[in-house]
Amino acid sequence: MYKIMIIEDDISIAETIKNHLSKWNFDALYVTDFKNIIECFIQFEPHLVLIDIILPFYNGFYWCNEIRKISKVPIMFISSASDNMNIIMAINMGGDDFIEKPFDLNVLTAKVHALIRRTYSFVSNINLIEHKGVILNLNNTTLIHQNKKIELTKNEYKILQLLMENAGRVVSREEIMQHLWQSDSFIDDNTLTVNITRLRKKLAELGLENFIKTKKGIGYIIE
Repeated sequence: MYKIMIIEDDISIAETIKNHLSKWNFDALYVTDFKNIIECFIQFEPHLVLIDIILPFYNGFYWCNEIRKISKVPIMFISSASDNMNIIMAINMGGDDFIEKPFDLNVLTAKVHALIRRTYSFVSNINLIEHKGVILNLNNTTLIHQNKKIELTKNEYKILQLLMENAGRVVSREEIMQHLWQSDSFIDDNTLTVNITRLRKKLAELGLENFIKTKKGIGYIIE
């Protein structure tokens, strides 16, 4: 079942869209907290986003840009602000389609089906891990925090993935080495230390100096 996220501050419109899409076997969710849209996006992991331009706090262009920093999920604008400038802006900010309000729900559904068909016939869904505002993209091994993005090496990515998936639990050095090299053969213990040190330097670039903590004689933890 494909998941559709609706970012629309008119609750009656949002509920109408949600109910209609549900009849077509979509799992639809509309946003109610317009300050924390990215957190909702990460938790829900939608396959497609419907977004209005005029929203509380920040407009749809802003949130489209924020989503584009972490995902290639298709985004369709739904708005009555349908002059040429807004349509051009929507596409330039990363939108994939635009439908003018008021619209026929069947036309909207046809556009949703078309976007999903074009996107997921060829591209798999974007997978993310999020912890305290730190976002690890599992598809392209990038890390994002406070609008900054860094590229991780294969080993750095695998270490961080394991630690973030086990946030709150100490992960032993032996477990990390097994995860990295998938071998019971001897690996120089210093090799892991070097990888951890390099990863911490990259995290420091994002202002995350203490993101990974050492538990002496045991391993590492992300709290």
